[in-house]
Amino acid sequence: MNRIIDGVRLFQQSVFPELMDLFGGLARGQHPRALFITCSDSRVVPDLITQSEPGELFVLRNPGNFVPPPGSRCEGVEATVEYALSILKVEHVIVCGHSDCGAMKALLDPQDVSDYPILTAWLRHATDVRRFVEQESHRHADPHQLLSIAIEQNVVRQLDNLRTYPCVASAAVQLHGWVYDIETGEVFAYRPGEERFVPLT
Repeated sequence: MNRIIDGVRLFQQSVFPELMDLFGGLARGQHPRALFITCSDSRVVPDLITQSEPGELFVLRNPGNFVPPPGSRCEGVEATVEYALSILKVEHVIVCGHSDCGAMKALLDPQDVSDYPILTAWLRHATDVRRFVEQESHRHADPHQLLSIAIEQNVVRQLDNLRTYPCVASAAVQLHGWVYDIETGEVFAYRPGEERFVPLT
C-alpha cells in the first residue's frame, strides 16, 4: 500500500503540474475518442497500450471483457455502453482481449473456479465460446492453442453482443476487435470479412 500512496504523492508533485492545463480542461467535461472494453487483468493498461492521454478513452473493464446482451441484468455494462454512445457520442468501440486470460482459462476448465459461485455465474456469459472451442474441428489443438482460440472467439462474440444494443444499432459507431499479447506487446485486429485476427500495424 505504501508503494501506491507514494505513487499518488509523485503524481501530485511531479506529474500533475506538467499536465495542469490538460486537467483544467477535463475538469469541465470529457470528449473521449473511443469506448475501450477490456479485461480487469492488471497487465492490460489501455492508456499505455494506445499511448492515450487522460480524457481520450472511456474504459469499461470486467473479467473476460464481456459485453452480455441487453437484458442480462448486467446494468453496469449496459449503462456504460449507453452512456458512451448516447451521451458522450464516441465514434469507436474497441473490445480488447489479451493473451493468458484467466477468465478464458477458467471458462475452459470450470473446475478451477467451482468454489467461487459469483465468478462461475459470470463466466456463463461466455458458454457459447466454450461450445465453439469444444467443437470437433478443434480436438487436435493443444491447450495453448485452445486458449488462443477461446480468447479470439470471445472477442468476436462480444462484438456480436454489442450489435444487439439499441444504442449501437442507432449510432454511427465503428466496432473493433483486438487481442493484446502481453509478452510481445503486439496487438491483433479482427477482420470480419476474413474471420481472422491480423497484426494491427
